[in-house]
Amino acid sequence: MLGIHRHKEKKPQPITTRALVEELATGNPDDALTLGELLDRFSERSFGLFLLIVMLPTFIPIPVGVGAISGGLTSLIGLQFLARFEHPWLPRFIAKHEIHRHRLISFRDRMGKWLDRIEKLTKPRNQGMLTHPIAHAFTGLLLVILGAALSLPLPLTNYPFGLVLLAFAFALIERDGRLMILAWIAGLAEIAMIVGFSSQIVGIVTKIFT
Repeated sequence: MLGIHRHKEKKPQPITTRALVEELATGNPDDALTLGELLDRFSERSFGLFLLIVMLPTFIPIPVGVGAISGGLTSLIGLQFLARFEHPWLPRFIAKHEIHRHRLISFRDRMGKWLDRIEKLTKPRNQGMLTHPIAHAFTGLLLVILGAALSLPLPLTNYPFGLVLLAFAFALIERDGRLMILAWIAGLAEIAMIVGFSSQIVGIVTKIFT
């Protein structure tokens, strides 16, 4: 009687943040991709990808006021986390918004070294920090608050907020619960700083609009 050996098929390794950015940046720089198309291509990690794309403008020199757009979309992601959406919902005009590949290339070139370092440090682990209902809701709440703070017209805040929110994006894409904990801590620290300097922030905002 011949023995039958069954070999378990290895599951394909999940795409890393670095590989994801590289894939999106490969091609004609003048090509344009809609946001809806990008999210559909990476459905299982679409929230992380959505947040990553939302943060791109904070690292690319473009007109002032982009923080309000990135912040608003970040809060939208947070609200969908709180509502336990399985896939990002986008208004039609946002889903059809085109992202030119040259912006993705610019982001890759600027952040490439950091992406390489993050790839070496992150991996799928402690995924309860991503999937547990309480942890999921806490992530959503922080994204709502951080997105609202990013929307404020405060000088020199795009990079600090952008880096913290990128940590959230990387944690979601890499499925790294430990990185998510670090993102929580950094997010809470930024919120505490905003609360601590709230009177100064009110003064700055008042001067801008008066």
